[in-house]
Amino acid sequence: MQTPVKFTNTGRSQFFATARRRVDTYFKENGISPTANFAMWFKTIFFLGGYGLLYGLIISNLFSAWTMLGLAVLLGIFAAFIGFNVSHDAMHGAFSSRNWLNKILSSSFYFIGANPYVWKLSHNIVHHTYTNIFGHDEDIDVAPGLIRLDDGERYRPWQRYQHLYALPLYSLTSLSWVFRKDFVKFFQKKIGQHANPRHPRHEYITLFATKAAYYFCFLVLPYLVLDLAWWQVALGFVVMHLVEGALIAIVFQMAHLVEGTSFPVPVNGMSIQEAWAVHQLRTTANFAPRSKTAAFFCGGLNRQIEHHLFPKVCHIHYPAITEIVKKTAEEFELPYLENPTFFSALHSHYRILKRQGRRELAEAA
Repeated sequence: MQTPVKFTNTGRSQFFATARRRVDTYFKENGISPTANFAMWFKTIFFLGGYGLLYGLIISNLFSAWTMLGLAVLLGIFAAFIGFNVSHDAMHGAFSSRNWLNKILSSSFYFIGANPYVWKLSHNIVHHTYTNIFGHDEDIDVAPGLIRLDDGERYRPWQRYQHLYALPLYSLTSLSWVFRKDFVKFFQKKIGQHANPRHPRHEYITLFATKAAYYFCFLVLPYLVLDLAWWQVALGFVVMHLVEGALIAIVFQMAHLVEGTSFPVPVNGMSIQEAWAVHQLRTTANFAPRSKTAAFFCGGLNRQIEHHLFPKVCHIHYPAITEIVKKTAEEFELPYLENPTFFSALHSHYRILKRQGRRELAEAA
């Protein structure tokens, strides 16, 4: 699979070589594996077990409609946390040194209605390589025509209000994923400018079979076993996904679409005048890096810099390697972007939305 964009400084930057050597030394000297440890297994059991328990309580038909709606909200939250904490690491091959175990845990992505094979193509390969490059990184094409994030994008009058309607729009992320996104990305010829491969036959079967199973478990089965009208089942399903979608979208936005992050434009549409690792530093930001709560629930996605540089390292180790990466970046006089809290990052993203929605600034650009 080929793409015209190249990082012309690849191999010349001493930053990543130094950071990687220091991180490797940390694991070696402390006798630690970069994969999952006991704490990581505890999180995995906690989130998967909680998800299963919540689903079972809903299907039990022992509760009132309002109680089941509250359980649906919690189920959406746990679905997002499974994606952050379990599926994400497994799909990057960071959970275990055993490929079969990573594959099994990657299947937890089906619990949120998404396809791990498609995710690996669009996220692991494209997003992690061409981060924040419009036309290539489709993960930042939040809502083309509705959300404007970069000076190079065409301005539309309704984007003046995008800071007001962005969050409701973000909430649709999970619903879009379940019913549309995986199918579109699976069959489109390119993801960004990256040629989509010829998919193995079994992936066609898996895509449709797992989607059908998900629709059955979350729409058909509840309608059959619960004392609810069809519209109540549909409402619970939608509410669950609105919560899940909002969490997924917001956590991603705060990692790449905040003040300070850049949106590089390839020279002549072909090259980025930067080493790949330096490009990651300029396009990625951490948030709430000292918050144990954020670390537990966000699956290390609050430390996106470390994740983008070391995607094969389990996120449970990010707190330990953060200081190594940050110190190395400072030594090489490179940016290391971070917002101290969740809400400061959210406010930063809000300011970008508001600024990019101003007509006068768009016309000046």
